[in-house]
Amino acid sequence: MSWSKWLGIPENYSEHGGSVDHMIDIVHWFMFALFIGWTIFFLFCCWRFRQKKNPKASYHGVTNHVSTHLEIGVVIIEAVLLLGFAFPLWWDRTDRFDEVQETDPVRVRVIAYQFAFNYHYPGADGKFGRIDRHLVNNVGDPCIDPDDPNGWDDFVAPNLKLPVNRNAILQVTSTDVIHNYSIIPMRIQQDAIPGRDIPMWFKPLKELETYVVCGQLCGEQHANMRGFMEVVSEKAYNSWATEQSKAALDNRGVQEATVAQN
Repeated sequence: MSWSKWLGIPENYSEHGGSVDHMIDIVHWFMFALFIGWTIFFLFCCWRFRQKKNPKASYHGVTNHVSTHLEIGVVIIEAVLLLGFAFPLWWDRTDRFDEVQETDPVRVRVIAYQFAFNYHYPGADGKFGRIDRHLVNNVGDPCIDPDDPNGWDDFVAPNLKLPVNRNAILQVTSTDVIHNYSIIPMRIQQDAIPGRDIPMWFKPLKELETYVVCGQLCGEQHANMRGFMEVVSEKAYNSWATEQSKAALDNRGVQEATVAQN
């Protein structure tokens, strides 16, 4: 069990989240050790240099190098945390992206805007339609090129829905300012930058319903910017996605018929 639960962090629901929790545990144990050590040092100084025993101030300063050695020790430990834990964890995450792409992951574009999120799914063909950012009509617009056949079965949803025990790649972007897409139970987040689709990936291990939030100050209603995420069974997800894709394709057919009549 991770000690991070004692810090009020929600339960982990992702495959990689255990490594993140382990890192959080180590950092907080280190912070606890620093707190105890410096508190003892502070109390020792209060006793050692009390006025009753030292009525006259000394202007010679420290005559030994104990404090310097302690500071060097803290720097070394912090370097070990960074080089020995944080960098390898980051390296492992980025190095596995090619492997994740070979596992038939679910792909979703996350479009952030003031102050909500939209989700663009590739449809039954598994291919996103061509994205033309010049076609944006309003905030949160996925900017799908209507002339690209690959996008005719694409659909947009107000909430994120993913299947359990299957890798998911979210391509995070924004249509106005810089936001941040954060899923705390999945131990992952990514900045949403206008004009760029930045991938973030994870594998949900359990079914759940949770909120996603913006972790970047983005305007006066930033605190209210949150979305809804649902992790369901593979069967339930496939049924929902097929239905949504078919509805989008049918709607495309109606639009073409209307244009032809006019």
